[in-house]
Amino acid sequence: MDFNISGKRALVLASSRGLGAGIAAALAAEGVNVLLTGRSGDKLAANCDAINARGKGKADWVWSDLADPDFVSTIQEAVKDKLGGLDILVNNTGGPVPGSTEDMKVERLETYFQSMVVSVIALTNAFLPALKEQGWGRIVTVASSGVIEPIPNLALSNTLRAALVGWNKTLATEIASTGVTANLILPGRILTDRIEELDGANAKRLGASLEEIRTASIATIPAGRLGTVEEFAAAAAFRCSQQAGYITGTMMRVDGGAA
Repeated sequence: MDFNISGKRALVLASSRGLGAGIAAALAAEGVNVLLTGRSGDKLAANCDAINARGKGKADWVWSDLADPDFVSTIQEAVKDKLGGLDILVNNTGGPVPGSTEDMKVERLETYFQSMVVSVIALTNAFLPALKEQGWGRIVTVASSGVIEPIPNLALSNTLRAALVGWNKTLATEIASTGVTANLILPGRILTDRIEELDGANAKRLGASLEEIRTASIATIPAGRLGTVEEFAAAAAFRCSQQAGYITGTMMRVDGGAA
């Protein structure tokens, strides 16, 4: 299916690896010009080289830190210089450290709230007037299946990503008549470096082997396997498509039926 977004301009946050990198590649495959962001210049440059070698949508990158007080202005300037404007905003952030609710000390909670919630909302608000004025836009925010069924030992993630649920639905309702959509996409267990890290943490916490943790995890997934980055990215790209113009305010699960 042609998503009819060739020539559109997209910003994909936290796209040096994992889900963000996958979404950037999927959008570029549709002919979208993409701007990647993150804190690893080497990885971002390599991702851009790979995208540009395919010869469809073009890719560029900018170094940025979601926790930086100047994050929004840095991104705005980069979008203006490298894309000339914006049509698609993909809000994606790295996950917080694992732990229980008792591990949610005030300082840690505030730090991650800033990077995972405040920065996402502030950046969206910064680009929203232009999206509304042009009468077309797609806002896709990556959250987690933990907003539906809290994930053990991920108290911070479960709490902070849940804040985006109420925000997204409120936003989508407010802007539904403008031609701009806003949707959440919820990854379950997708095979990324992040999953490897979390499985390792759980193995240490439970005194089990990594293989035992992985086997037990897959046993809870009706599909019987982990998802791929490409599968997740394709679902996200569809939410950015012309055909998805009547889909807004939703939460789409990509979890193999697990949540």
